[in-house]
Amino acid sequence: MPANPKYLSKSTPQRIAKISAAILGGYLVSSTFHMALALWLPDHKIVLITSVFTLFILWMVLMIIPFLAKNGWKVWGIYLLTTLLFSVAVHYGQIIHPI
Repeated sequence: MPANPKYLSKSTPQRIAKISAAILGGYLVSSTFHMALALWLPDHKIVLITSVFTLFILWMVLMIIPFLAKNGWKVWGIYLLTTLLFSVAVHYGQIIHPI
C-alpha cells in the first residue's frame, strides 16, 4: 500500500535534510552519547561491551525522528547541538577521568 502523498515532503532540500539527519546525525548523537557514558561511568568496560547493541538501537530510534518532524533542518540543529553537548562531556570526561 503506497504512502498518502499529503504526508510526503515535496521539497527536495527537505528530503535531503531528513535523510542525512536520520543517517549521519543519528549516528553522531548515539556515538557521542556512548562515548560520554563510557567516560563518566565508573565501569567503562561494561559500557563499551554493551554499547555495541545499545548504540544500534538508539541509532534506529534517532533515524525515525526526522521523518516525524515537519522541518528536517530543525532536526539537524537539535542533533548538532546534542552532539556538541555530548562532545563537551567527552572532552571534560577525558580531563577528569583519564583512562
